[in-house]
Amino acid sequence: MDSPNPINNEREERITMEIIVDANGPEETAMSWYYYLENELHTPFSARCSKVRATSPLKLGEEVEVLAMADESECEHEMFVTIRWKSQKLAVPLAQLDPIGNTDESTQRAIEDWHYWVEQGYEF
Repeated sequence: MDSPNPINNEREERITMEIIVDANGPEETAMSWYYYLENELHTPFSARCSKVRATSPLKLGEEVEVLAMADESECEHEMFVTIRWKSQKLAVPLAQLDPIGNTDESTQRAIEDWHYWVEQGYEF
């Protein structure tokens, strides 16, 4: 029987050897992810809500503009991005967003890396 979350060896290696390589403990792991995503996400970009989350008002299928990573202090336990939502700025979990439109390769890969980490059940 197939695992619901198969291991992606290439992605595992990138995460281990490039993203969290020098991280010791949960705080450093969170900050390693934060700086990786901050560097790789080329904002602004369009995204669609693909998962409903209790910590976010976004509805499934809703489209938003991602403006930047949220403040570091918001990302100590999960990665959040700042979006434009109903004429205000709001931080929402990156795990609930899928990029749409002409998103560059770096942004796409970084989001896929984060989604993979979350879907594997990894934590800080």
